[in-house]
Amino acid sequence: MPHLILQAPNLLPSDIERLAALMSAGGVQEVGPTNIRILDVDPDGLDQALALCRARRIDAAYVDQLVPLRSCKLLAMDMDSTLVNIECIDEIADMVGRKTEVAAITEAAMRGEITNFSESLRARVALLRGAPASALERVFTERLALNPGAQRLIEVVQASGLQTLLVSGGFTFFTDRLQRGLGLTEAHSNTLEIVDGQLTGRVLGAIVDGQAKADYVAAAAARLGASPEQIIVVGDGANDLQMMALAAYSVAYRAKPAVRAQARFSLDYSPLDAILNWFRLASVR
Repeated sequence: MPHLILQAPNLLPSDIERLAALMSAGGVQEVGPTNIRILDVDPDGLDQALALCRARRIDAAYVDQLVPLRSCKLLAMDMDSTLVNIECIDEIADMVGRKTEVAAITEAAMRGEITNFSESLRARVALLRGAPASALERVFTERLALNPGAQRLIEVVQASGLQTLLVSGGFTFFTDRLQRGLGLTEAHSNTLEIVDGQLTGRVLGAIVDGQAKADYVAAAAARLGASPEQIIVVGDGANDLQMMALAAYSVAYRAKPAVRAQARFSLDYSPLDAILNWFRLASVR
């Protein structure tokens, strides 16, 4: 029978009891202070339960069964505002006093209001013309950090035999460093043109947009022989939806409403490694 996985920084016993009653649960399993499994639930009560979870700021995941993480083959992630805490292009722009203009385009693109991601990226990059290349290093060292739970998520999935793919509409300056630092299997993103130590305002080669992200995920899945049930994809913006559609475990992390509405799972309050609690791990019985 299916289960409802509850995760939040503060889980109140009264909420757990009410949710278990709503779903006519067969039992409740406490995995930890921020993670409760309501077992053997009746799906007839799901809509009411999810509404209560939203009101109580609880991340809830409805799963048919807890499968071993080792049965999966691929974890694919977006970078900006998903794996890391910033939108890198916005922070580069901030270094040269152009963040307001660039961030407005970024936000509209992530909400899906600008449907042509390639055009939006070129428009933003054009605003960076003349910025010193040193701004990229400053953003990486001074402002970029992994989002909470990212390190553990990647370490556990790698130890469980999954390949890890970073696919980003951002830039190779950042994805290449993250790939090396985290030992990721692959990383794909866009290349900024730099001449004489300055950004030219152009991107080299084809743009990694939503379709390209999906193509990279599909290629990795084909190479691994991975079915949708063996793929986890995490993103936050509209240009992640195409690759998320390839995965049974599509995860909207701190996502825009349009993305959250289309993803199977969402994490609005819990760290990234909360994903692990939807599976059976080698150390969890």
